[in-house]
Amino acid sequence: MRHIYLLLLILLALSARAQGPRVLIVTAHPDDETMFPVTVFKITHELKGSADLALITDASGGYNGLVASSYYGLNLVDSATGRKHLPLIRKKELMASGEVLGIGNFFFLDQLDDYYNRDEKPYLQGKNWDIAYVERKLDAILASGRYDFIFCLLPHEGQHAHHKTASISAIRAAQRFKGAKKPVVLGGQSQNKGYTFQFAGLNGYPETNILKSAPVFEFDRSYSFGEDQKHSYMIVADWVKAAHKSQSGDMNSAMHRGDLEAFWYFAVNGESGVAKTKALFDAVSASGYSKSK
Repeated sequence: MRHIYLLLLILLALSARAQGPRVLIVTAHPDDETMFPVTVFKITHELKGSADLALITDASGGYNGLVASSYYGLNLVDSATGRKHLPLIRKKELMASGEVLGIGNFFFLDQLDDYYNRDEKPYLQGKNWDIAYVERKLDAILASGRYDFIFCLLPHEGQHAHHKTASISAIRAAQRFKGAKKPVVLGGQSQNKGYTFQFAGLNGYPETNILKSAPVFEFDRSYSFGEDQKHSYMIVADWVKAAHKSQSGDMNSAMHRGDLEAFWYFAVNGESGVAKTKALFDAVSASGYSKSK
């Protein structure tokens, strides 16, 4: 019996070492994860890692489903129809996307997806959203999740206010976290090769400042391989985008675009997390069908 007990302990230890990175994705809307789906896919499918997703809004906005109106039999460019039907439709679409990505758990925080604007202040100040509730939920998720990384959208000035609020909330949650292992927070977005976009931080929010000594971590999802070089991980991004049928306008314009998934490293992570992040992206690049094989 003692030998069986020892064997179980050894197997549990080996299992723990075999686990890959644990990631929490924090986004405002269903389809925001289309900015970096291949990185998530490779973590969950090729690195034996895991990913969960916290969605901040109730998904009741986004009235650009002109073609999707025929698919769903609803006028999805009408706001009244959208307010009634989109929360359920878009959450189902997100879960379909999550099936591709390998998402383990979804956390729905159901703050009002009110309207497009770039002023994050009413949301962060608790006027448009119950930001105290958002903070409590994120704290609870981090306390139980044992995450290595948090992925959010890069909160630059041109971003939707919801995106900026979700990302700032994620960074602040990581700052509040009292556990032994603080997760590294990265701000991501898709880019084309040769991009000139630069980001140092969002004015007025020092927690969004980028560590100047850290590189921008990238994965090239357009790299071709296999028979006649006709394969690439761009197809994974397309699978994820195709799940969001209600957003047929936005997804149509985004399909098979964006060569790179790029991640910026926030200074609040400290310099100690840079090596950990580099190791993650080295592993992402080397796994599956890579340039090194």
